[in-house]
Amino acid sequence: MKLVFVTQALDPAHPALAATGAQVAALAQRVDEVVVLADSVVPAELPANCRARTFRAASRPARGARFEAALAHELRGLDGVVAHMSPIYAVLAAPLVRPLRIPLVLWFAHWRASTTLRLAERASTAVVSVDRRSFPLPSKKLRAIGHGIELSEFSCSDRDGEGTLRLLALGRYSPAKGLDVVVRALAGTDATLTVHGPALTDSERAHRAELERLVGELGLADRVRLEGAVARAEVPALLAQADALVNNMRAGAPDKVVYEAAASCLPVLASNHVFDDLLAPELRFARDSPDQLAERVRGLAELDGSARAELGRKLRRRVEERHTVDGWADGVLQAAGLA
Repeated sequence: MKLVFVTQALDPAHPALAATGAQVAALAQRVDEVVVLADSVVPAELPANCRARTFRAASRPARGARFEAALAHELRGLDGVVAHMSPIYAVLAAPLVRPLRIPLVLWFAHWRASTTLRLAERASTAVVSVDRRSFPLPSKKLRAIGHGIELSEFSCSDRDGEGTLRLLALGRYSPAKGLDVVVRALAGTDATLTVHGPALTDSERAHRAELERLVGELGLADRVRLEGAVARAEVPALLAQADALVNNMRAGAPDKVVYEAAASCLPVLASNHVFDDLLAPELRFARDSPDQLAERVRGLAELDGSARAELGRKLRRRVEERHTVDGWADGVLQAAGLA
């Protein structure tokens, strides 16, 4: 069986797509060959039965033309195509593969319902996402298959539960992350907060500056650190050093780091309803309520180390049941009718 997997980048250092390599590897274990089509590829990330073609070009039309040429070259013996996160790939692939009845599966988990996404949903054979609420359009083609977490990358760490509660937030400095609410909540607690993430756009750089001003205005400079991006390889160590992850991403975009923290037996405080099947009520809060988040932080701080550890172990078990990379790969192939 031959599968084409289309993504923006296959690179362990990519700020948003570093985990894609584990998904490709899981698919490669289930088929004879995976051909990765991407704007950029780090060859070391490819399993033995994988090849790569890049379509990088100086302009969007040129990239589209190079992508279609690369896909056309792979049509012989092709059994399925997976378009990973970027709906335009499904739109461009459909005219080549759908007339040949080659399944086209779109993986998408985000809140943004663009015109391109609507076209991609129509063009695809099937759509897969973490949860029905993590795909922003109604669709009879949609299957919820969980998130693809490579459990071997994350392990439970001993945390003594002593001292000030150490909160961690990971992700881009985007207004959609709701970090201003997190900072305001901290003012009503004794906890500390460390944020790690890139600021990749002018909007994100401006938002980080706003957060720095807010930290100063609230007198939290000694308890809040706004740091830069870290390599994916450093994430497990950061999770091991924290007492809890806090995540306030807007609804519909289930941050993968929440599942990674849970796989590390780290308690998570989150506002997104997509995490209802993962987090107990005492670990969830209203997105725009710093007061409720502060209450949740104080409640977590009152637990001793053994109680927090048990919370973390429950979270890992839920990831093991519903959100492993193996389950994800099985779900993709089932949606394509290839398993």
